[in-house]
Amino acid sequence: MARFFWRSRTLPGWCLDTPQTSVTGALLSALAGRGVAMIVPDAKHHPAGVLLPFHQHHAQAHVAHMQVGIGLPLKKRLWQALVVAKIGNQAVLLDRLDRPRAKALSAMAGRVGSGDPDNIEAQAARVYWPELFRDFTRGNEVDRRNALLNYGYAVVRAALARACTASGLLPAFGVHHASRTNSFNLVDDLIEPFRPFVDRAVHDLARDEASGELTVDDRRAMAGILNHSVAIGADRMTLLAATEVAATSMVRAMENSSAALLQMPGWPGEG
Repeated sequence: MARFFWRSRTLPGWCLDTPQTSVTGALLSALAGRGVAMIVPDAKHHPAGVLLPFHQHHAQAHVAHMQVGIGLPLKKRLWQALVVAKIGNQAVLLDRLDRPRAKALSAMAGRVGSGDPDNIEAQAARVYWPELFRDFTRGNEVDRRNALLNYGYAVVRAALARACTASGLLPAFGVHHASRTNSFNLVDDLIEPFRPFVDRAVHDLARDEASGELTVDDRRAMAGILNHSVAIGADRMTLLAATEVAATSMVRAMENSSAALLQMPGWPGEG
């Protein structure tokens, strides 16, 4: 059965919750024509791929040429801003959970240089994960918490891919990630500040439960991450809307050679 899991005025999407679903070419064409992103699962119901429309952005060629032509110094500053935003969001999450090393993690964000030459991102991860989850290893494939994280990240990744194409960006050309086999290098750059919001959802859903298969309710909960509230500046919005803001701000940052124009999500106030 195809499960509808997100909709916005500019960013609709579908998730097929079972590999037994049959979809006609005519339906795929109609969905793409209406700007719908579709996620398809593997045999375990985990997101395995995404169908994106070819968007007719009014300045597609201009944005693409500009994106391909940006220099290394700007790429490094953009990556610095993304890493700072990611670590900052991780630190706020730990603080809201009353974890003792939240302040230490926050201080690490101030040490991130252009291009993150000292790999503060990885150093922060070594502080962050043991504080967030007990007895947890990020690479443990049988840990239910990792399955939840990977599902949530895949949903956000698909939304960001759709937002990038809608903004005229080429998802394959990143500012830090540069794999020849990855069609979503830019998406994998932009997703970093979004990850802590998935982490919070997994923390609240799984706590320290390390075993068990994902249920339909688990998958539904992680697909619903796009409806969670975040803040960009003084504005409160859904995480889905924030993917659109992030993508359009990346275009502005590239056009003006200014990483300061990037707009990434942060935590909304508790009130």
